[in-house]
Amino acid sequence: MIRFVCLTVLVCLLSACREPVGTARETASLPPLVPDYTWVTVPASIAPLNFTLEEEFERINAVLEGSRAGRIEVQGKEGIRIPVKEWHTLLDANKGESIHITVAAKRGGQWELYRPFSVYVSPYAADYGLVYRLVAPGYEVYGKMGIYRRTLSDFTQKPLIENTLVPGSCVNCHSFKETNPAYMSLHVRGEYGGTLLQSGNGETDLLNLKTEATVSGGVYPYWHPSGKYIAYSVNKIQQMFHSAAGERIEVVDLASDVIVYDIKENRILSTPLLKTEDFETFPAFSPDGHSLYFTCAAKRTLPDEYKDIRYNLCRIDFNPETGMFGNRIDTLVNAASVGKSISFPRPSYDGKYLMYTLSDYGNFSIWHKEADLWLLDLQSGESRPLDEVNSPDTDSYHSWSSNSRWFVFSSRRGDGLYTRLYLASIDEDGNVSKPFLLPQEKASLDDPLFFSYNVPEFVSGEVDVNIREVERQLRSSVRKQAR
Repeated sequence: MIRFVCLTVLVCLLSACREPVGTARETASLPPLVPDYTWVTVPASIAPLNFTLEEEFERINAVLEGSRAGRIEVQGKEGIRIPVKEWHTLLDANKGESIHITVAAKRGGQWELYRPFSVYVSPYAADYGLVYRLVAPGYEVYGKMGIYRRTLSDFTQKPLIENTLVPGSCVNCHSFKETNPAYMSLHVRGEYGGTLLQSGNGETDLLNLKTEATVSGGVYPYWHPSGKYIAYSVNKIQQMFHSAAGERIEVVDLASDVIVYDIKENRILSTPLLKTEDFETFPAFSPDGHSLYFTCAAKRTLPDEYKDIRYNLCRIDFNPETGMFGNRIDTLVNAASVGKSISFPRPSYDGKYLMYTLSDYGNFSIWHKEADLWLLDLQSGESRPLDEVNSPDTDSYHSWSSNSRWFVFSSRRGDGLYTRLYLASIDEDGNVSKPFLLPQEKASLDDPLFFSYNVPEFVSGEVDVNIREVERQLRSSVRKQAR
């Protein structure tokens, strides 16, 4: 008798006391998933796509079957939480094929069966993880914030650095060399400020990039593919608040140039072409290292003409052997001529495309509701809106995976206030899949995380930071002064 009871308990635990769905009333509607994971494309390494429903239910059941092999059945009272190990076994067995998912919900003692949908498992791998900033949607006071690393294969999130490390600080603008975690630039603002630099040798330097020849220290960074240089914008900015309903905050350049930092020589490289009275910002090196992309806008009278500031996408030659710039600037996309403005130019690492954010004016597109992602074909010179991923709300910052087959971007499409991260695939022909929300361990109608995801960057491995050494350097008065 005791053996029978133990066996019954064990079976119940293994099945999570799952109720049989039995005969269910069928509906032609797709399940109202939260998040919406219907018909998305995912890498085999992604964490389980846990979800719940918009509609009330007593229980929910999901059956996941691979086109090639494998089956999982999961049931829950609050939502579907798929076991990580079983999920990856299913995805690994069905790369290049689909997972067919059937969802049923129980209401009033009756099961209702929704129309099945599929999730395609891409043959292309994604990177190890993401690094992003989590910040409350405040504006001027440095509230709690930090840079965090998230493993894509599960739900592990660890702090890289938080602003509680030293009082009154702000951490931002992290950047990696083509997703390589051994090459990192990261700014700390405030009394204990400086630029943290790891350049592949396992050591951490704390830099002061402000010189007599620059208007500020480094702001927006981008690594040269060789790892020998980092391009930075240097900006004097002003923060303003909108009085109109639906608009919140604007950040504008008062002065802005682009420089290149030579890491080995500890010196600033510049050219008069990138130090004009106009506003140059958002630098990005081409994958071959011989071009420097950036955005540029004609100077305007501020604050009266802030809505007339519009940035074009430009390019200048760069010689990585000599550190010399070209003698002319090419305009690749003249957004100002059509009343638009470009921010965040990011070339794919295979050299085929350049993704950018297009908004009505300025470069603080993370708070522009009309901001959308666009894709420039670098061979043809043609641009197109990424209608496959854009939404009626803000879609702004973005970055590429190391194989240029995935991109991640931030969007306010959920509630118009908090930015969340979405991923999408792009194939060899430029076809883009439906985006999906970065999976969370527990799906909920009421998102408990009251922070915005900011500046998502792919990383190809674990980021190693000696936080005690970083704290020691930050609290000291010693900075490596750039020349």
